[in-house]
Amino acid sequence: MLFAGITVDPAFVVGPVRKRTFGSFVEHLGRCVYTGLHDPGHPTADADGFRGDVVDLVRELGVSTVRYPGGNFVSGYRWEDGVGARAQRPVRLDLAWHSTEPNTVGVDEFVRWARRAGVEPMMAVNLGTRGIQEALDLLEYCNVRGGTAWSDLRRANGAEEPHAIRMWCLGNEMDGPWQIGHKTAQEYGRLAAETARAMRQLQPDLELVACGSSGSGMPTFGEWERVVLGEAYDVVDLISAHAYYCEEDGDLASFLASAVDMDQFIESVVATADAVRAARKATRRIHLSFDEWNVWYVKRAESRPPAGDDWPVAPVLLEDRYNVADAVVVGNLLISLLRHTDRVHAASLAQLVNVIAPIMTEPGGRSWRQTTFHPFALTARHAAGEVLRIVIDAPVHDTARFGEVPAVDAVATYEPDTGGLVLFAVNRSMTEPVGLTVDLRGFPRLRTVEAVTLANPDHTWSATADDATTVLPRPNTSATQDGDDVRVELPPVSWTMLRLDAAV
Repeated sequence: MLFAGITVDPAFVVGPVRKRTFGSFVEHLGRCVYTGLHDPGHPTADADGFRGDVVDLVRELGVSTVRYPGGNFVSGYRWEDGVGARAQRPVRLDLAWHSTEPNTVGVDEFVRWARRAGVEPMMAVNLGTRGIQEALDLLEYCNVRGGTAWSDLRRANGAEEPHAIRMWCLGNEMDGPWQIGHKTAQEYGRLAAETARAMRQLQPDLELVACGSSGSGMPTFGEWERVVLGEAYDVVDLISAHAYYCEEDGDLASFLASAVDMDQFIESVVATADAVRAARKATRRIHLSFDEWNVWYVKRAESRPPAGDDWPVAPVLLEDRYNVADAVVVGNLLISLLRHTDRVHAASLAQLVNVIAPIMTEPGGRSWRQTTFHPFALTARHAAGEVLRIVIDAPVHDTARFGEVPAVDAVATYEPDTGGLVLFAVNRSMTEPVGLTVDLRGFPRLRTVEAVTLANPDHTWSATADDATTVLPRPNTSATQDGDDVRVELPPVSWTMLRLDAAV
């Protein structure tokens, strides 16, 4: 057995736990919308055709925001196609995913679904094939109360009150040559800045997200952020970051350490944003919207869109089936996002249903939780108050991608009003359990009330539709307390939540 120690003190605060850290993402891609969220023939479907069983799982997952409608899809999307009488909506070809888009679900339906699910909509505008005017038209349709052409059309379509959407993404992954309307940093930065200025003339209090790099491996990474923010710094609030991880060539050790890469990605974007701030002598800071992140096995066959003359509606795409190791990595990526809460002000797990998702559905049938559902749901439910800066003393092991990495990674959150402390920890060792000691001298009255571990002797175990009513095994972990120390054993390849409250 290996041994590690963590020291936690309430005096060392990173920043508040942000509800928007627990956002997600819905794109018109594969079966995310159609037969995922929307399945009119399902026994639980509402008047709009949205599945009630999926809404229940979204609520259980604890999702706060949902980014919509893309993703690559948004760069060729005409939002007007998705409003008004459904029978009169045009059917279009979606070039991004080589699919047919029936436009059965559009802006109004999505907003109604979001309200029912209790999530905040986060809207993206098309800056690939469209531009400033179309973004203004969509904003007017969504947020102006009435008395104008677009706002009155919304009211005529059944939405008397404005949708009141605050967060807006200025395009998607415009640095990627795969993107319809791909632009250079200078071209995109200027367009984003002018679109942001115009949108703020209509509604000054919007929260606007500029496109950052679509991955830290992009050849333009860093320079892209510098140029874009050089144009748009004064008129945007956040810059986006996107990252996906998977086990490659059997290298489980590097995969389990994926949060090392996320940490470096965040810190590099922060450094670039702050360098632009210094050069401009600005007072305000630009923060991050990590609005696409997840485990994605991009090289698998199900990640390749159809080709040729086949343009199906809602094809099976990107339907990864996640195992225990994938869930541990998702839990560790949440730890990374939380420990950077001073600069990561929003994040979106991509995506929500069927497409690289924690929730899976059968058309007209069952829905179930993937392994990755559980660390997200438990973290969203129990992380509250303030994120604390902790000290970890842990053994290290070698990885092919990241060199030496600590076997244990963790973050803690603390609610001063209630005295509650929650520790989220992962054991990244593939073979060795870790005896973890948590030093709580700064919290003399705390006692353990819950200790839960997500693990399985077979880290390749995955949930299926036949496990629809079950969950990933979550044995009650034994946590012992000796004075100011709490001790807990972390199995290999595991994620653990330790919850403590003030003693009565």
